[in-house]
Amino acid sequence: MFGRRLLCACSLVACSATPGAAPPKAAPAQAAQHEHGAHGMHKEHGAHGMHKDFSDAEAFSTAFDDPARDAWQRPAEVIEHLRLEPGQLVVDLGAGTGYFVEALARAVGPSGQVLALDVEPKMVEFMQRRVHERKLPNVTPKLVAYDDPGLAPNSVARVLVVNTWHHIDAREAYAGKLAAALAPEGEIWIVDFTLDADHGPPKEFRLAPERVVGELQRGGLKAEVVTAEQLPKQYLVRAWRDR
Repeated sequence: MFGRRLLCACSLVACSATPGAAPPKAAPAQAAQHEHGAHGMHKEHGAHGMHKDFSDAEAFSTAFDDPARDAWQRPAEVIEHLRLEPGQLVVDLGAGTGYFVEALARAVGPSGQVLALDVEPKMVEFMQRRVHERKLPNVTPKLVAYDDPGLAPNSVARVLVVNTWHHIDAREAYAGKLAAALAPEGEIWIVDFTLDADHGPPKEFRLAPERVVGELQRGGLKAEVVTAEQLPKQYLVRAWRDR
């Protein structure tokens, strides 16, 4: 997924699968260590993301959709921060196997819409089956490019990026594209692992929340770290366009 989530959709993003890489045979074990998303790993600092092969969606679902994830991911608390309203368009960037999509769909109601974006085709196919089986007509899984979420200008009320931001290449430029997609009162919420969390990507790929704020600001957004004591392993960063 971008990510755990897409982009790897809750998990979009820029974590491309390594060309020609074989599916991860020990996927459940890998996923337990790397539950952050479906993005790839790219061992280089700066604006480059971490790129990993998440093409075996069925195997990674074992960890990504494990009910035990709820204890530390706290999806209800995360969504509460977004302050969603019926009828809104919300984007799950790097949605992966669709861990967040049902809760998002309920929050925006039948008149709202959830776009579940990911860069991994197999994750998108997995989500399409999930949406069909769980009868979620207001959720649309969609394959997107590594460097572009493909969103219409001024259209999106909220963008949720869970465990995915560190997978994206050229994050400042990507932030600019997200900024252009926001509606006037729109917001971007990034959820990622703290530097000392016992889950998540290798330490060298983790991003301090202050660094994420800086990347978003250089992409043309206002941004701030949001205190969330409910999240034991993660932080929240909120971004919005200058009104």
